[in-house]
Amino acid sequence: MTTPIEISFTETDIDALAGAEGKLAIVVTPEGKLDAAARRVNRLTRGAVQRLASSSRWEKAKPGDVVSLAFPAGLSAETLAVVKLPRRPSVEQARKAGAELAKVKGSATLTVAAGALTRAADLAFGLVLRAYEFTDHKTAESEAQAGAVVMVSKPEDVSAAAAPMMAVAEGVFFTRDLVSEPSNVLTTTEFAARLSALSDLGLEIEVLDEAELETLGMRALLAVGQGSESPSKVVVMQWKGGGEQAPLALVGKGVVFDTGGISLKPAGGMEDMTMDMGGAGVVAGVMRSLARRKAKANVVGIVGLVENMPDGRAQRPGDVVRSMKGDTIEVINTDAEGRLVLCDVMWYAQDRFQPAGMVDLATLTGAIIIGLGHENAGVFSNHDGFCESFLKAAASEGEGAWRMPLGAAYDKMLKSAIADMKNVGGRPAGSITAAQFLQRFVRDETPWIHLDIAGVASVKAETDFAPKGATGWGVMALDRLVRDGYETE
Repeated sequence: MTTPIEISFTETDIDALAGAEGKLAIVVTPEGKLDAAARRVNRLTRGAVQRLASSSRWEKAKPGDVVSLAFPAGLSAETLAVVKLPRRPSVEQARKAGAELAKVKGSATLTVAAGALTRAADLAFGLVLRAYEFTDHKTAESEAQAGAVVMVSKPEDVSAAAAPMMAVAEGVFFTRDLVSEPSNVLTTTEFAARLSALSDLGLEIEVLDEAELETLGMRALLAVGQGSESPSKVVVMQWKGGGEQAPLALVGKGVVFDTGGISLKPAGGMEDMTMDMGGAGVVAGVMRSLARRKAKANVVGIVGLVENMPDGRAQRPGDVVRSMKGDTIEVINTDAEGRLVLCDVMWYAQDRFQPAGMVDLATLTGAIIIGLGHENAGVFSNHDGFCESFLKAAASEGEGAWRMPLGAAYDKMLKSAIADMKNVGGRPAGSITAAQFLQRFVRDETPWIHLDIAGVASVKAETDFAPKGATGWGVMALDRLVRDGYETE
């Protein structure tokens, strides 16, 4: 996987600033106050920092912004990056500053003189997240990214605070890598192999093949993949760090490529369907993060891996399939395949693990993009308390999420004349009827959240913490949900 850049935390050494190579960053408050390191750099640059802090350019900058001075006199560094931050910034401000420094840094060495700044660990986290690059399939020799040195007053304390964040960053990168991979590389077999390798981190991994899925009765899932040469699989990942309590279950849609099947998608934009395994990618990233930081919680991640292709064996519109639960489904549209994958995996998760709560993630509907754009994932839930816990976790990590409604009137739209239900309810409220379909496979006693991440898993423009493409949305929020609600003392 893509390796995050290396961050080291050292004691502040203002005498070393003049000779720092590459890029050098200092912190100045919105009011223009300079700490010891900034004052030293100001003297070395003959007052350039103070002049900047008194300028209209500084006044227009927002907390978390970075103003760069190229080839500053008196310094060896090729760029001086002046970070606008209060002494006690918010998490959002500190992470944004780190992300802005990543853009300034490029592949060069970066020295950050953070001094006594609180949330220096969050600044480093933002820096690491934004420094991501996916270059696996570029033949040109890419320039290796140098690391960064963060000078602080108490390096051991800051390093300890940053360690779990860096574990989460690894999970985010793992998700981004998976979502970025082309489908001829990330087949169902390759996907399962990459997840199996997580056993090296202490996760218990099982890969269920088609014969086992048939025995379990996962015929809805199997029907989606029956037109593909790639075998359908379900991968179960268990992290047992929390004693005897029931686990939190994370369920992910892993459609490695979605042509739409017989209900074939238009050619324009179909290349983006390499990201239709985004839900499974997020589950994988969360499980990696939990294992890397040795979370004191029990969490099971289960992903259904299929490919939706229009072969002569593919399921047809009008087919009726039977789910693991036993309900029959009339397949109106083979392009509404993700819910057929999820319904079986969700039922399996509840039947086997009796989870304390269940979260499913899927790039499920284009309708959610129409409703929420690329700023928020759609959140659906049968349990107010569970939902509020997630929304709070997402907000604290800066990951957009918006609760959407459920209701009996929407559920009626799934009525079928020949089976227990249809797999689509028509164009109106498409993301809601998709969630209503999934809710039919949630037991009354199971707190459940459905996350429709179609608009946030991969985007066409850069975000605060990622270049354009795969974002890794959801890894930080779900890790926070586990940390706040499911870890033992």
